[in-house]
This record gives sequence, structure tokens and C-alpha cells, in this order.
Amino acid sequence: MPKRDASTYALTLSKPADFDAFWDEVMAEANRVPLNPSLTPVPMRSTADVDVFEAHYDSLDGLRIAGWYCLPHKRSGPLPTVVVYPGYISEPTLPKDWAAQGYAAFGAAPRGKLRSNQRFNPGYPGLLTDNITDKNTYGYKGFYVDAIRAIDFLLAQPEVDPTRIGLTGGSQGGALTILVAAMRNDVIAAAAPQAPYLCGYVDSARLTHTYPYEEMNDYARLHPGSEAAIAETLHYYDLVNFAPRITCPILVNIGLQDDVVPPETGYAVFDAISSKEKKLHAYDGYGHDANVYEHGALINEFFAQRLLNNRMASGTVELAGF
Repeated sequence: MPKRDASTYALTLSKPADFDAFWDEVMAEANRVPLNPSLTPVPMRSTADVDVFEAHYDSLDGLRIAGWYCLPHKRSGPLPTVVVYPGYISEPTLPKDWAAQGYAAFGAAPRGKLRSNQRFNPGYPGLLTDNITDKNTYGYKGFYVDAIRAIDFLLAQPEVDPTRIGLTGGSQGGALTILVAAMRNDVIAAAAPQAPYLCGYVDSARLTHTYPYEEMNDYARLHPGSEAAIAETLHYYDLVNFAPRITCPILVNIGLQDDVVPPETGYAVFDAISSKEKKLHAYDGYGHDANVYEHGALINEFFAQRLLNNRMASGTVELAGF
């Protein structure tokens, strides 16, 4: 059987005519919810170099959302910021390593993640198919808003430089990086999504039979005739449809042997990105890890050049879980 060319695969994806209007309405609804940000010092997690705080803010449906917020202990003036978004089955990152390099760092915990799961906790598996046949109640609706609203939380912090905010994360974290870079293109200065998930949902469930996408096939088997409604919902949540809004410098990596997130979808979302400065690293011989350990040095350099006033970062950081 001939090897398929992932770079030329055409997704069976459409963009709904009311896509922008739908998300404008969702965000208008979210913006009517007061943010109510709060910070609580966590001495046990802090070190001589890094101050750690538990962060909270309110989001869509009035849910209280958590996050880890880390700051250099010695700091002055507005700080560049890195937001780390979590993978599907991983929990929020405690990004002390980024703070040690001089960044304000935020480990996001959208609803369903630890400390944000009191009122919404579909589990893993579970989130991908939660109310999947209704775009208005699909589980990722609030989850996406929580990720976007993390930027509002950071903009409310006096030490954050609003012109130097970067985003990263792997798998689902890569998807959320693309989402927020698109929806907050007014402030995001750089983004580094890794092996991004939630791109070409419908095709992914056909191209791979590995979880999490296999959750969709499980759901369809239990609910015969639901495929059309599933596809209709997912067109509103597919990151390929958000990607044209992205204008910041962006660095993407994928694994060409990824059997969790098909590389075809990585090429598709990269092609849809509008940024003038964009780079894709497609690693042959790598799966869903997408050569994260070697690529991590490129992410460090990428953020150092665009967020740290062109100073090279010293040391390495632990990248987001997949």
C-alpha cells in the first residue's frame, strides 16, 4: 500500500456561514460575566527564585476557573509572559521553569481540569463527546472560553507586559494555543503549538483509531445516525476554521508518524494560519511527542527572541504534557 502524503491531504471540512457570528455571541455572553480575578500565594510551591500563586477567575456559566501563576522572585518593570495550556489527559502545568527564566508564567486549568472541576467534570474519555450533537451546549464551548479568558486574567495583573504575551502547549494544549492566538490576536505576540489536536476532527476520526478521537467513533456506534449532527457541531469548534485569524509569529511542530493526531491535520491548520512569520517543523520518525525534547530548544529561542527583548533564554524548560 503506497504511503499517503500528509502534506497534500484535503480535509472534508466546511466553515459555517455564521461561524464568526456564533463566536462573537459566545464571547459577548462570556464578557458579561465579571472576571473577579484573585491570587493566593502558595509558599509550599515557591522557591528562592520563583513565587507561586494559585489563580482564580470566573468564566462562562459562572464557573470558577483555576490556574497556576508563577513570577520571578526578583522582578522589576513589566514582564514578558508565557501561558502553558494542558493536554487532553494531562493536568495543568506548574510553570516554574518559565518564571525562572524571567517570564510571568501561567499554567491554565480550563473546566474539568484539577481545581476547575467542581461543577463540570466529564472525564477523559468524556470531554470530546460531551453534548457533541449541539453546538450551543458542546463541552468544549466553555472549555474554549476558559482558555481565552486566561488572557483577561493576565491583562489584569500589573506586572504583565500586554505587548509580550506568548502561548504554548502540546496536543490539546497546542489546539488551545491556536484558539487563543486566533481569538486574542489583538494582544498575542508569539505562539508555539505542538502537535495540535482538535484540527480536522471528522477526518481525524477516520484517519486514526486511537483515543481520544476514537471517542467519536464510540459515540457514533452507540448513537446511529448521529454523524451529521456531530459534524455540524464540530465545524464550529475545528481549529482549522479559527486559524486564519492568527497574525502573530508562530512556530508549529508535528510528528509524521503521529497516530494520535494525524499529521495531515497539522499541515492543514498550518496552511490556514495567516501569519506572515510562520514555521512548521515536521519531524520524520516521531509520533505524538513530535520530537518535543529537541524542539523545546527552538521554542525557548523563539520566545526569547520575541518576548525577552531578543535575549537568548538560559537553561531549558519542561514543556507541556500531551
